[in-house]
Amino acid sequence: MKWQKTLPFVLSHVAVLGAFWSGVTWQAVVLCVVLLFVRVWGITAGYHRYFSHRTFKTSRAFQLFLAILAQSSSQKGVLWWAAHHRVHHKLSDQPGDVHSPVQNGFWYAHVGWLFDDTEETRWDKIRDFAKYPELRWLNEHWAVPPTALAVACFLIAGWPGLFIGFFLSTVLLWHNTFLINSLTHVWGKKRFDTTDESRNNLLTAMLTLGEGWHNNHHHYQSSCRNGFYWWEIDVTYYVLKMLGWLGIVWDIREVPEHVLEEGRRRDRGEIEDVTPAPRSEKLSLAA
Repeated sequence: MKWQKTLPFVLSHVAVLGAFWSGVTWQAVVLCVVLLFVRVWGITAGYHRYFSHRTFKTSRAFQLFLAILAQSSSQKGVLWWAAHHRVHHKLSDQPGDVHSPVQNGFWYAHVGWLFDDTEETRWDKIRDFAKYPELRWLNEHWAVPPTALAVACFLIAGWPGLFIGFFLSTVLLWHNTFLINSLTHVWGKKRFDTTDESRNNLLTAMLTLGEGWHNNHHHYQSSCRNGFYWWEIDVTYYVLKMLGWLGIVWDIREVPEHVLEEGRRRDRGEIEDVTPAPRSEKLSLAA
């Protein structure tokens, strides 16, 4: 039943109100801010740029770390997340794209799709990472990392640590992520011609450490960098570059110069109508 699927989601929001009973401490606030930032990065660098699009390479050990960090956000399993995201790119804003506001409206795209028979992992879309038994285990037992984190927050800062440190940061994290599905296909600038309504949006780029440069990403999803130009702040990419200097990640895929030049010409108004690139080229990593 749908109410059984929505109950944990609703109760997580209600749990934040427990802070009126427990009070709020500075330790809990610090936990909230740190966990929000770190787990947003875990989603953007792990779930999205690594597992969904393979925009850089890393070791098997750091791959597992990225999966655990991303799953601490309580957004289901790493293979489930990446497989669904690949389907989103393949069918973006077309029938079958379950989190498209164009197809289903803003609120369904924001949260409704989560509870509408989407709990199965699309194994045919994630064969490359499904070969790792540790990732399959994590995907099946996806609640282990967030549960362990919730317990740790309680042990560190008591009830305020649980209600504010864990639940508030998790709720904020969820809606940060969901805004990319809902808002950035409705509001923002469409620099590149794409086959969908993806937009570049400064607000969501700030909230999600770079994911809001969504039209850039949908135009050339193979790049590790969503903010194509220096003025498009992309914190996720900056951290990955630093990890590259340390040798933790490597083969970071950059934006080709011809794509950058096309964007510059469009920004200058020199190109008013660009024929979209063949869909097969854009979706090479989503199939």
